[in-house]
Amino acid sequence: MNTFRKKKMIATLVIVGIVAFGSLSFSQAPQPHREGPHNLKVLPKNIDHTTLIAIMHDFTSALNYHCGDCHAASPTNPKELDFASDANPKKDVARHMMKMMMKINRKFFKVKGDFAANYVNAKYEVTCYTCHHGNEHPLTFPDMKKMEHMMMEKQ
Repeated sequence: MNTFRKKKMIATLVIVGIVAFGSLSFSQAPQPHREGPHNLKVLPKNIDHTTLIAIMHDFTSALNYHCGDCHAASPTNPKELDFASDANPKKDVARHMMKMMMKINRKFFKVKGDFAANYVNAKYEVTCYTCHHGNEHPLTFPDMKKMEHMMMEKQ
């Protein structure tokens, strides 16, 4: 093989290699950037997903709520929720209630520290369920119909 052909073949291989390498580096899909939740005002900003979901599920049980009761619909897809949005006023009420719960537990039960850690580790004596018992609004007085029904069952 003559020298000219060798140089031409090497040059071609180099060009093919550069093009192949370049196309590979640009054709890879960008890795999704896993970000934590946004717009946290009471919960810690570095809360892990599992802890956040555990707390939210507990709130749903304590108040007989669904996610959409506090979180607003996404403006781009109404079938999805925009968890960072403050459009739903109930979200701010929930924040206020969380602060109240922290204050009660700190003042009367000497529980200090991070809300999320205290909540998921059952350090709080007073929680959402303490007052709500699965109702959207805490009852001020016992439900008399329910009490009558219970009394009739005991007889």
